[in-house]
Amino acid sequence: MLNIVLFGPPGAGKGTQSQKLVDTFNLVHLSTGDIFRFNIKNETDLGKLAKSFIDKGNLVPDEVTINMLEAEVEKHPEAKGYIFDGFPRTTAQAQALDKFLESKGTSISMMLALMVDEEELTKRLLLRGKDSGRADDIDENIIRNRINVYNEQTAVAAEYYANQNKYHGIDGVGSIDEIFNRLKSIIVEQSH
Repeated sequence: MLNIVLFGPPGAGKGTQSQKLVDTFNLVHLSTGDIFRFNIKNETDLGKLAKSFIDKGNLVPDEVTINMLEAEVEKHPEAKGYIFDGFPRTTAQAQALDKFLESKGTSISMMLALMVDEEELTKRLLLRGKDSGRADDIDENIIRNRINVYNEQTAVAAEYYANQNKYHGIDGVGSIDEIFNRLKSIIVEQSH
């Protein structure tokens, strides 16, 4: 199985690149952001709980996130692999994911991280906010807080995978196809 952890700060282009990776490698895309938004939109108990954290620009607690993710994985028993988008963000989450995947007879193949500087991210998110109407993409202070939270809390997950020789940083600036080709070449290289 090809199991990829796709990382990158808010606005790095994870959603766009995930879709291309899903189509090319026939993977199931698991975006914690999408899963949260679905639960919030449908006002599930989990959604209401998640919203209280997200509205402040904070991360949702591990246990809630893991339970939602496991439920999504269970829905796709035939999958050739998964892209974990925006997860795991902490060592505890990474360990919980390892344990869960191990119980399924598989493991994380690699972590790919899109690298984009803060000014570029802020510019992209403010633009996205105009189109999407996502409240967390309209206020520059919330955007900068999300980027800071990402940097503080996800650097540890990157270190976790680096210690397993599974971490690969990729330049996240350029055209969609240029960035995709960078990702693809690492996947092909690491899968052989």
